[in-house]
Amino acid sequence: MKILWFTWKDKKNLRAGGAELVNEEIAKRLVRDGHEVIFLVAGFPGAKGEEIIDGYKVIRVGEKFSVYWQAYRYYNKHLGGWADLVIEEINTMPFFTNLYIKDKPVVFLFYQLCREIWFHQMMFPGNVIGYVLEPLYLRFLAKRNILTLTESESAKVDLARYGFNKNKIKIFNVGIELEPVANLENIQKHKKPTLLSLGAIRKMKRTDHQIRAFEIAKKKIPDLQLKVAGDSTGRYRDRVIRMMAMSPYAADIEYLGRVSSDEKNELMRTSHLIMVTSVKEGWGIIVTEANSQGTPAVAYDVDGLRDSVRHGETGLIAKDRSPEGLAEVIVDLLGDDEMYRKFQKNAWEWSQEITFENGYRKFVQALADQGMTK
Repeated sequence: MKILWFTWKDKKNLRAGGAELVNEEIAKRLVRDGHEVIFLVAGFPGAKGEEIIDGYKVIRVGEKFSVYWQAYRYYNKHLGGWADLVIEEINTMPFFTNLYIKDKPVVFLFYQLCREIWFHQMMFPGNVIGYVLEPLYLRFLAKRNILTLTESESAKVDLARYGFNKNKIKIFNVGIELEPVANLENIQKHKKPTLLSLGAIRKMKRTDHQIRAFEIAKKKIPDLQLKVAGDSTGRYRDRVIRMMAMSPYAADIEYLGRVSSDEKNELMRTSHLIMVTSVKEGWGIIVTEANSQGTPAVAYDVDGLRDSVRHGETGLIAKDRSPEGLAEVIVDLLGDDEMYRKFQKNAWEWSQEITFENGYRKFVQALADQGMTK
């Protein structure tokens, strides 16, 4: 089967994230199983116009904003009629492929919707424009949906809210690159209880909430310490750096900046809890990665995180999405050794089920159920 995949980023793009990793893992397996795959994506400085990666082809046209128009032009000129199946991945903006691809089935792929994120990542008036337009184009796409793939129950509910037929939305799990630790007994945690804040310091990640939660929790756990790993740019990042420096507990906060993959893995193994406070996620890959290294999560009750954290089983979810609410579950979990060990074991075991191979099987099965595979 020939599969044409529209998405604005590929894994080599400097803006690439977890979604691009998942895409590549699926594409590699599709090629392994005898299919042909072409990604039609945006270009970026220094990128090749075309290249073969792990057996699939990447064709780059336009850039972040012009890729939608340039992909339409390129398809009509070079790829019309080539594919047996078209996958349109919607990340912020759709390609509207089913307006010009009439003779092939088009499958939509959403990792998450933007919704609240517009107001945390965009400036006025772009945030208002995006927030208003998103439900309009979602309802337009929903009327033309034959199959939509997504990564969590939260995302499925979100899509159904905007007119997508629940019966035509299929969930496949994402995977993690990280190999789970062989056993929990050999993990060496820090001697002092340690919280981990990991990932880019961005407004939608609410890193400032994590620092404040640490300060509140430390009043009840005097030897608590915090490690912050991740980098970014802009005023929000500068404000977070100042917040750490001016904290009354600054001596117990270590800011590590950008870390390597090995350093990241070591941090997840040696910390006691990872804090995740995003405004919204598709899944929360960082939660599963930390779980694989024997570290439970405390998180906010938001889309994606309520999927990747099983409250009361693999970690705790703060129903009150505030530093005070997060501090409360931190104290609860670190204050109960028996509960901590139980959650640690449950989280580690569950992480071993969340693999790229399992996700790929569900991805392909969803296509097969609609008669879209050959």
